[in-house]
Amino acid sequence: MPLQNRVLATGEIVASPARGTFMGNRGILHDDTQALGRKRWAHKAWVTCVLKHKDWHRAVMSPNHYTELFFLDEAVALAAGHRPCALCRRANYTAYRDAVGLTGTAKEMDAALHAERAIPRRFAQNGHRCDVAELPDGAIILIDTPALLWEEALLPIRANGYEPRQSAPTGTVTVLTPQTSLNALRNGYRPTLHASINGS
Repeated sequence: MPLQNRVLATGEIVASPARGTFMGNRGILHDDTQALGRKRWAHKAWVTCVLKHKDWHRAVMSPNHYTELFFLDEAVALAAGHRPCALCRRANYTAYRDAVGLTGTAKEMDAALHAERAIPRRFAQNGHRCDVAELPDGAIILIDTPALLWEEALLPIRANGYEPRQSAPTGTVTVLTPQTSLNALRNGYRPTLHASINGS
């Protein structure tokens, strides 16, 4: 039975047998039985990590260790409020940081992201409204279901990848990707996407 550790673009954490292409961390969210309670963050440093780093090995959801979370790809991770890890993805972290235009500390960036993504005391993700014409490639919007904006097309997201390309919408839409990550995307940060983006 799959563990509840797959993060959707909406920020929901669900049980899914589908494999992700990135791992994430936002603290210890599970108990000794590997079950998640209402807690959805233990700190504000939400990071996106590679699946394999050096020769490190972890038992998923071990007691008293951070909860390993998984994402379809980096665009989904960004939409859920995560940023690149400075340890295992240093080059990506630096590129993201530069694209954001950060002059302060990573802690300040995490605080800004947290204010954008979280609805206090409701354990829910905060979206915002925006004209789709103002959104960069890599942004994820909510139209019945989360969907990726990429190369002037809209790609609905499923557990195992992206659905075929559709015409991008017009007008005002609900955006899941936080403003800080939108700024990074506007300034040239390119998220690593699932292979299905090319129809595979």
